[in-house]
Amino acid sequence: MLLAKCLLSAIALLLAGCHGNERRPRPGHDGTEDDTPSRNSTNMTRFVYGIAANVAAVLLYGSNFVPVKRIETGDGMFFQWVNCAAIWVVSMLGDLMLHSPKFHPFAMLGGVIWATGSITAVPIVKAIGLGLGILIWGSSSLLIGWATSRFGWFGIAAEDVSRPVLNDCGAALCLLSGLIFFFVKADVQLHPNPETVPLLLDGGASSGSYRPRSSEFWMDYIAPKSRRLVGCMLAVGSGVLYGSCFTPVLYIKSHSSCRDSIFHGASLYDLDYVYALCCGIFLASTVYFAFYCAVMKSRPRIYPRVVLPGLMSGLMWTLATYCWFLANDYLSAVVTFPIVTAGYGLVAALWGSLVFREIKGLMNCFIFCLASCVALTGSLLTAISKV
Repeated sequence: MLLAKCLLSAIALLLAGCHGNERRPRPGHDGTEDDTPSRNSTNMTRFVYGIAANVAAVLLYGSNFVPVKRIETGDGMFFQWVNCAAIWVVSMLGDLMLHSPKFHPFAMLGGVIWATGSITAVPIVKAIGLGLGILIWGSSSLLIGWATSRFGWFGIAAEDVSRPVLNDCGAALCLLSGLIFFFVKADVQLHPNPETVPLLLDGGASSGSYRPRSSEFWMDYIAPKSRRLVGCMLAVGSGVLYGSCFTPVLYIKSHSSCRDSIFHGASLYDLDYVYALCCGIFLASTVYFAFYCAVMKSRPRIYPRVVLPGLMSGLMWTLATYCWFLANDYLSAVVTFPIVTAGYGLVAALWGSLVFREIKGLMNCFIFCLASCVALTGSLLTAISKV
């Protein structure tokens, strides 16, 4: 029921953004942004729209891996490819709804970066759990994404807010919440369904003769006490990649007013770049999966039960991205990055603790509640910094 409400809310916001073309900021003939649409809506109205889009993005991102949580995915490579294929298909529909804006191949670089980080998603969730994994990579993603927008890293224009002190404090609290979550110990299973047999096996094994002596996952060879460290390190690395995946889009927008730039006259509407981003995701994931098949000598581990959950996960991620980009249009990335990254980590932690029982014990629950309060406070400070 919650997932259905998230999907409906995201679709409604996307339709509102597509039909509200009069709010779309586009460059004028002189390369500067036309501020006429901004006079047609008050700052408070844009703030409400932006917060609503942020909430939808938080719920969808935080629930992204719920459909596949209790399904055996093996090493995760097949799931990742199915997930990225769904992302690409949904983005094509969104591109048609937006009347196919100009395609910028440079924005595909962000998709390649995201797909690279996504390869480690399944190992992370299996090693340290859904809640803790998303919280840690969300924290590192927050730090990179917020700092890039706030200070103008990688050649993009720095974004200003009305209350910079509140914005800085809010981002710091959101990051602190992720560090506190690091001390929460999660009780997870490496193989949620040990009786599941992959469709293709190496070594000439068949479904009838399959035995668990042939490991399904490279993390099986790592000692249980070391899995937590490996999972946390992978989560930090993937978070850095996730936080950098939107940088090419911000770079294009920052140089749209420069007459000597190849991006001169580019759209300032964030949703116009989602399709290019998703094309890069699907292209990179296909290359990675083909390389994986070659390494496995054309015997990849394919689990049929992963297909439908993978498609659902891709649908949710794409709708969440549309909502996030719509929120960027209303509030700017320097505001939305801390809210979304801290928010969806909190949602994932709630799924992991309340539904999947990953967090047990009085001390773990206390640390979890403390970190949740810090995350909510940071998100609130970041939100009001734009008002």
